[in-house]
Amino acid sequence: MLFPIYDLPTARAGILKRRSWAETEYPQSLLDSIAKLFGEPLAPEQAVARVLTDIRTEGDAGLHRWTERIDGVRAESYQVPPEEWDEALERLDEDLSDALWVAAGRIAAFHSRQPAHSWLHQDEDEGALGQLVRPLASVGVYVPGGSAPLPSSLLMAAIVARVAGVKRVIAMTPPNRKTGRIPDAILAAAAIAEIDELYALGGAQAIGAMAYGTESIEPVDKIVGPGGLFVTLAKRQVFGAVGIDGLPGPTETIVIADDSAHPGMVAADLLAQAEHDILATAILLTPSRALAEKVRDEVEARTLKLSRANIITQSLPARGGAVIVPDLNTAVAEANRYAPEHLCLSVADPWSLVPKVQNAGGVFVGESSFEVLGDYIAGPSHIMPTEGTARYASPVNVEDFVKRISLIALTPEAGADLSAVAARIADAEGLDAHAASARERIQPESRS
Repeated sequence: MLFPIYDLPTARAGILKRRSWAETEYPQSLLDSIAKLFGEPLAPEQAVARVLTDIRTEGDAGLHRWTERIDGVRAESYQVPPEEWDEALERLDEDLSDALWVAAGRIAAFHSRQPAHSWLHQDEDEGALGQLVRPLASVGVYVPGGSAPLPSSLLMAAIVARVAGVKRVIAMTPPNRKTGRIPDAILAAAAIAEIDELYALGGAQAIGAMAYGTESIEPVDKIVGPGGLFVTLAKRQVFGAVGIDGLPGPTETIVIADDSAHPGMVAADLLAQAEHDILATAILLTPSRALAEKVRDEVEARTLKLSRANIITQSLPARGGAVIVPDLNTAVAEANRYAPEHLCLSVADPWSLVPKVQNAGGVFVGESSFEVLGDYIAGPSHIMPTEGTARYASPVNVEDFVKRISLIALTPEAGADLSAVAARIADAEGLDAHAASARERIQPESRS
């Protein structure tokens, strides 16, 4: 069945159950392609590690070799000059150009409201304590460019970095396999976002180049943006040498709906997520079996009319469906347990549920605030936590592109008063030099 309907216990053991990275099972076709490419059987993690090691140790030579072997592309330089961005923007369809400009403006406006300011608290007796907030010096944005190139992802990351004050923003995206070029929409987005550098590079080799740098590419301080399996594995392995925003996996949406929901709208929202990827998750939680059945019928009727029906017919039966719950409170509790990337509230009184939401990348309140608007135009970044990381992680925001430096400026008297306390704690930890350093300040006037 394309859109199964489950009872809650069955769903908890199936589509609502989170699985760890260690439980990932890779398709044999993928393992076969890796063995053919690398000349021996390797797990995806091992293949990525080999690519990253060669780029780190060999620089451009390793980057050229692996890009040619993996993508069939050999170039003297992978950098795309800004003139090509501007030319793409000029020839872009006017409606699309206008849409990208509107999205860019809304993204900038939303994130400009996020506070990220230095502060200083001064006390006449104690001195001053505070924080210095400084933008990162450089950021790299990975932009997916496979079967569905995403200019929106470039805007959602690069513009936020600019709002935060990042001086150097670069982007990497794979060229189209058929044309060998980056799609015009992505080139235009690079021009609109006013990034500094754009490279026609994808996959693990792009992550390696941004993390370690080569003779022709300067490394960055942090890498952000979604990608496929090899990009995600590469970000995981370079973390520490460089910062990352997270490890975004396949997209996921939970829709909570009651009898007031429009079955066609619910179906459309679920299909919009299911078409991303065969591993995408699109789940309906509802206390109404009648609604679930209507949504199922709508999903089945609409799928065959969609251009990515082949993806939907794989993702929905495996990772999607409707779950019948006793009531809306149970639905919210299950959503909090799952911690979805997107949580849509298609109920008669959505605001009554908002205070109960604890874990989600984004909450979409009511059917007029559907998730696709968040993908493109609402304002918040659509780069959101997946794989249950919404329990502790946030969407990409200004905080991702700044760092906080603690500022400590105590008076001599306050330093002396606190030194005895510090020394006592250092003694308990067995750190004699720490204790001695603190005691040097207890009576500073006695030192010669």
